[in-house]
Amino acid sequence: MPGLRSALRATAGSTLRTLSGWASRTASVGPTDRAARRYGRFGTGSIVAWPPGAGFGEHWIWLGNDTLIAAQVTLSAGMGPGQEMVTDPVVRIGDRCVIGRGTAIVGHFSIDIGDDVYMGMNIYITDQNHGYEDLDQPIGTQTPNDDAVSIGSGSWIGSGAVILPGAQIGRHVVVGANSVVRGKVPDNCVVVGSPARVVRRHDGSAWVRNDPGPPDTH
Repeated sequence: MPGLRSALRATAGSTLRTLSGWASRTASVGPTDRAARRYGRFGTGSIVAWPPGAGFGEHWIWLGNDTLIAAQVTLSAGMGPGQEMVTDPVVRIGDRCVIGRGTAIVGHFSIDIGDDVYMGMNIYITDQNHGYEDLDQPIGTQTPNDDAVSIGSGSWIGSGAVILPGAQIGRHVVVGANSVVRGKVPDNCVVVGSPARVVRRHDGSAWVRNDPGPPDTH
């Protein structure tokens, strides 16, 4: 009965896909859902898609209006439940942003993302690094260092990028896929590489190629 088994499989598959899509839409968190009350702010028209990534400290996370947090995105203030933060918000995401699937935004002090920022998939953003000065103590147990991160409005962060503590990315910046960003990145430019360097900039009238060099780290 190969034909019957194939027909039954097709029917079952179609049913499961329909149910899965319905479940994902239903389980997504919108501003009127009870789960949205855990956030410090949850803007009108915003959505946190299902399934989410692991996350903590929603009270210290602010979401603007009409922002989409895709599935399997980790949004976290701190590294565990019940951890008290010293700033509020710790993570702020502006209006009309898109945070791509599989991205992790882990804040401890300050991560500020402007309006209309679009992100690809599997990006990592953090404002904290482990200390490593004490050679007699494992790096993973040393006191971490916090350094605020900001991403200017209108920017695009390519898939796989890593935004390190202290990164200050200007407005209307393109960060190439798989780039590693540290230090200051000026407005209106394109950065690529590890560490990311400016390869194109806008001079006020047109985009021009830039001499390669690292962004300002001071």
